[in-house]
Amino acid sequence: MIKEQHNGNFTDSSLLSERKRRDREERLNIVLWKQPLVTLQYFFLETLINLKEWTIKLWHRRSILVCLLLTLAVLTATYYIEGTHQQYVRYMEKKFFWCAYWVGLGILSSVGLGTGLHTFLLYLGPHIASVTLAAYECNSVNFPEPPYPDQIICPDEEPAGGSISLWAIISKVRLEACMWGAGTAIGELPPYFMARAARLSGAEPDDEEYQEFEEMLEHAETAQDFASRAKLAVQNLVQKVGFFGILACASIPNPLFDLAGITCGHFLVPFWTFFGATLIGKAVIKMHIQKLFVIVTFSKHIVEQMVALIGAIPSIGPSLQKPFQEYLEAQRIKLHHRADSAVPQGENWLSWIFEKLVIVMVCYFILSIINSMAQSYAKRQQQKMYSEEKTK
Repeated sequence: MIKEQHNGNFTDSSLLSERKRRDREERLNIVLWKQPLVTLQYFFLETLINLKEWTIKLWHRRSILVCLLLTLAVLTATYYIEGTHQQYVRYMEKKFFWCAYWVGLGILSSVGLGTGLHTFLLYLGPHIASVTLAAYECNSVNFPEPPYPDQIICPDEEPAGGSISLWAIISKVRLEACMWGAGTAIGELPPYFMARAARLSGAEPDDEEYQEFEEMLEHAETAQDFASRAKLAVQNLVQKVGFFGILACASIPNPLFDLAGITCGHFLVPFWTFFGATLIGKAVIKMHIQKLFVIVTFSKHIVEQMVALIGAIPSIGPSLQKPFQEYLEAQRIKLHHRADSAVPQGENWLSWIFEKLVIVMVCYFILSIINSMAQSYAKRQQQKMYSEEKTK
């Protein structure tokens, strides 16, 4: 009798796993290029549900909302009332929006369990590279404001003797780099909160990353492939070392850091231990490593050597070298032009390709958001069916 009961439980578990697998495959097929009308319908329905949930949460926290609105009213009055304080208001406004811009790009880079927009390659990296090239060309980082940071122009005064130092360039881009790193740290919080809520409630969220983490814990001793052992090493480092283990994982470019967030949430690591280590690792240590790499790569002598190497490629070298030389020369001319002087107009195919690449990646990110929200609505419907079947 016990054996029959065991076999029955095993069969039910197998059927349930098979059904969840089929439901997951069905959700993954809800994408714009396969089911456009269904995807758009589910996207709008999920948007309405989210708006409703956020409205209810705001209503439950209306005291906090009232305080925020009062603070906003005071700041608005301060902004529009004339007085000697306006110079400080304008300065704070500029710094606030500049920092918010980079924090937002950092969040976009790390949200979605690795499916975010690669804003370092598209925005921060090119910004650091342009400042580096300008610093070596101008032999200074004292670019006049305005127009910096919207546009970089060499200062009118002659630079002091000697070459520009690496530390001066690092200091020039430190604020935006650290803000971007802080944004990536904030974007790592969803996996942590998801796993923590699942552990405290005892529920099993239908999330592929979390299910993979659970399976990894079950088969930890039998893992043989490199990927599984790497994930297990990250999990052991975070679980056993704690703050410094999280700091080590966050301080190096690590595609498995989402697993560290899930591990911390699953083992109920305190929030400030996780977020503090992540913030220091990403906004301070890792950001300086990435920044130093970009600055060294785009330093004057390295760029000149790279262009010379391109020209040394047999047959196609000179034709490939020419657009790079034209692009660098155009940037030098822009750096030295003044507001009352004409700037040669013309578009280089390198800048054209980069602009189109940015547009394509942003469009893909928007499409992935639409697909993800449509799949979330489909998951809601499937979970609703599960609940109705259990109550019967």
